[in-house]
Amino acid sequence: MVVSLDKAQRLICASVLGACLALAATPALAENRQDEQELYNQLTLFGDVLEQVRRNYVDAPSDKELIEAALSGMMASLDPHSAYLPPKNFEDMQVETKGEFGGLGIEVTMENGLVKVIAPIDDTPASRAGMRPNDLISELDDKPVLGLTLSEAVDLMRGERGKPITLTVLREGEKEPLEITIIRDTIRIRAVRTRVEGPDKNIAYIRLTTFNSQTTKNLKKAFNALPAEIGKNKLAGFIIDLRNNPGGLLREAISVSDTMLDRGEIVSTRGRNEDDSSRFSARRGDMARGLPIVVMINGGSASASEIVAGALQDHHRAVIMGTPSFGKGSVQSIMPLGNDGALRMTTARYYTPSGRSIQAKGITPDIFAEQQLPEELRGREGRREADLRGALDGQNIDGASNETAPKSTDEPKRKNPIAYIPGEPEDDKQLQDAIQLLIGLQKSAAAKTQPNS
Repeated sequence: MVVSLDKAQRLICASVLGACLALAATPALAENRQDEQELYNQLTLFGDVLEQVRRNYVDAPSDKELIEAALSGMMASLDPHSAYLPPKNFEDMQVETKGEFGGLGIEVTMENGLVKVIAPIDDTPASRAGMRPNDLISELDDKPVLGLTLSEAVDLMRGERGKPITLTVLREGEKEPLEITIIRDTIRIRAVRTRVEGPDKNIAYIRLTTFNSQTTKNLKKAFNALPAEIGKNKLAGFIIDLRNNPGGLLREAISVSDTMLDRGEIVSTRGRNEDDSSRFSARRGDMARGLPIVVMINGGSASASEIVAGALQDHHRAVIMGTPSFGKGSVQSIMPLGNDGALRMTTARYYTPSGRSIQAKGITPDIFAEQQLPEELRGREGRREADLRGALDGQNIDGASNETAPKSTDEPKRKNPIAYIPGEPEDDKQLQDAIQLLIGLQKSAAAKTQPNS
């Protein structure tokens, strides 16, 4: 069949061809002419399909929507964290990283066509309404999520303060879908929350809820304020709570780690291109002043949280306590486009200082401490990066798989616990275990400094 394109179609296809031919000119995509020919063939196929849809679809489609849908589909096919961001979504993302935006207050990804909650953000409408990690959102105000891109679904969840939205939620262990109505609000994320813990009120507790542009600045304030409040000679140590922290900015993960390290590598990244590979090292100055640190993680600790936990673990600067983290060990780069939109594209894997990849595996805590779950959550298993469709494989920096063989074939596989944090500190078994660990470390250190009799 001979394909005939009108002028508008030729312009559209020519722009797509031109962009891809520019890519084809790079050494990586032009190793031989056969590859170039295959690219031509596939682009011709795209032009054929575009023409058929524009000419014959039952309702006249929007050219812009067709192209944006094609871009969204292409990016979504790569991995769960790559996406095409139309101009409005790109603008929203830029606002969000500054720590204030309108919406519900949940970190989400896409799984099997539904929106999956990685973690609700503390003290937001979503957390107050009872949203939990691993919830699957199937409808938004009775509109099916299936068929939407992640960007489109997020756009529907955002809105003016005070306007309600009803989420249809599929939750493991519940026989019927849940209807959860949430009132939208202006989300002002407090990236750092602090308080004094322990029976002697001598433990500095610092919770990091996200990694936005305010995180390191507020963490440094906490490192100065809490010792002054407790008394430097009385301070037993620090608890850094990264549970249910879904991550955020790479640079903030690096600077947060740097506040507690005196030297050494924090993280390295390696991508397909040399420009995507880099190493980041700590500068002198440990704001925790060498005191013991316990870092708490769970299945809701992802990405930037795992960079911090991995760096402190590899340098033996902190005891990592809790349950295995989410396992998102990839780096997304934001690439602005000419239409004021952007691509969020996975461009590298990151590695802990020892060369470990946590992709699809997570950080394994030094001390396992499982949460005391309410009756309705017992027996359920959480989902992690490895469970996401299209998740990248984990490879250590030497190229070997990061999956380790079990010690024996008879050893039962450890389940992924639900990422749950009780509302009251006294009901938080993981927190109480961390407090007892710090008390023990303080007593041990005091015993070592006692003179021999």
